[in-house]
Amino acid sequence: MDAKTKEVLHWFEEIAKIPRCSKNEEQICAWLASWAQEHGFGVKKDAAGNILIQVPGTEGYESSTPVVIQGHMDMVCEREKGFDFDFSKDPIKLIFDDDGWLRADRTTLGADNGIAIAMAMAISLDEDQPHPPLELLFTVDEETGLTGAVALEPGFLEGKILLNVDSEDEGVFTVGCAGGNDTHISLPVASEPIPAGSKVLRLVAGGLSGGHSGVDIHEQRANAIRVLARGLGDLLKGSDMRILSLKGGTAHNAIPRDAEALIALPGDALKGAQETISELQSALRAECAKTDKDIFVTLEAAEGDQQGLTAADSRKVVDLLLAIPHGVDGYSKEIHGLVETSNNLATAKLEGGKLTLLSSQRSSDMNLLQLLTDRIEALARGFGGEAESGGGYPAWQPNMDSPLLAKCKEVYKELTGREPKVEIIHAGLECGIIGAKYDGMDMISFGPTIKNPHSPQEKLQISTIGQVYQFMGALLEQLK
Repeated sequence: MDAKTKEVLHWFEEIAKIPRCSKNEEQICAWLASWAQEHGFGVKKDAAGNILIQVPGTEGYESSTPVVIQGHMDMVCEREKGFDFDFSKDPIKLIFDDDGWLRADRTTLGADNGIAIAMAMAISLDEDQPHPPLELLFTVDEETGLTGAVALEPGFLEGKILLNVDSEDEGVFTVGCAGGNDTHISLPVASEPIPAGSKVLRLVAGGLSGGHSGVDIHEQRANAIRVLARGLGDLLKGSDMRILSLKGGTAHNAIPRDAEALIALPGDALKGAQETISELQSALRAECAKTDKDIFVTLEAAEGDQQGLTAADSRKVVDLLLAIPHGVDGYSKEIHGLVETSNNLATAKLEGGKLTLLSSQRSSDMNLLQLLTDRIEALARGFGGEAESGGGYPAWQPNMDSPLLAKCKEVYKELTGREPKVEIIHAGLECGIIGAKYDGMDMISFGPTIKNPHSPQEKLQISTIGQVYQFMGALLEQLK
């Protein structure tokens, strides 16, 4: 491992000790401000909690226009089911595997996007690295709606070039991304005592791969909420099933890995129900062998309230969960293989006399994004529910004639002898929002290789850290 990689990983290990789930960035922000002040760097904060660290240019670059290095402070906080871990206080335990990857112990790693912060810190302190004045912009709450970027005010930045270090494949430059929107659905339901002689059971869907709802949506990984709904639907076909409770999913941009429901079934239906779920599990393991090889569905005895949904509303809940779309809605007609429009059925919860759902839509075409959102709202209304959409953000339209892109391609080719890949991604990036606020900002996104973000299987390829660091340093040297 080279010295530069070790320095980046030193700072990443420090970052991993600090709680920073989305909407809980106060400690990481305070730590960064203290670090900046310790090294004599300027610090600015805004009302949203975003932080800007101002690093002077090195000798010969003092009067150059600042370059913005940008990432986000928050992370998706996911852990394996049953693992006792408190993201509000427990440090993330890092594991360096022999195969050259860095992962966490049964939680998300937080390389998305802590590695951007670590790289920016390391390059700012690198005495061998020439660079223009740097503005290290670290935003809040990117993972739940890019709200930090949305809250940025004109004048907070001076730079005209922005390097976003939030892409996840070394050797790939991202120059455009999808826009997004969330829809919150509320369906009122009625309860009554469960029928006499009923047995309470827990139906669980788990062992799924999950993943990032933008980056991984094309892989057709199973959605635990939909798997649960499928099991509930199968049970309804053979008995008077009642739903007592239901929950699944954790975040708008994570494909749900776990879901469960408490149900009531007539005592004489238990044997048939077990056979039904066993058959479903066998079918799912065949269907999902390449995407979710550890998938399971179980039905077991449980304790629960003697109140459940009415027969009609149990059916309505299952039907809505089965009807809400999930996955790819359409591919680009211009770029082969690029997902244009999709949605993620992200969370579901039954409590307080209503079923609440969160659907997260994405598209690189804002008209198609609105159309999909309208369809989902219409579906909710058709079931007697209410739907409210908001928290949207714009797509980042690519500029293939960007001077920054041309310079990045030139520098990368000189360093590696290889041509970089230039792409548009289906995930959301803050560049679209920042570019809309700062007219004329030339932007690009890149980063080291990260696999399975937004899940406990997240891992970072260590060798690519030094490669990206070297590229960023060479690029900054030429941005005088």
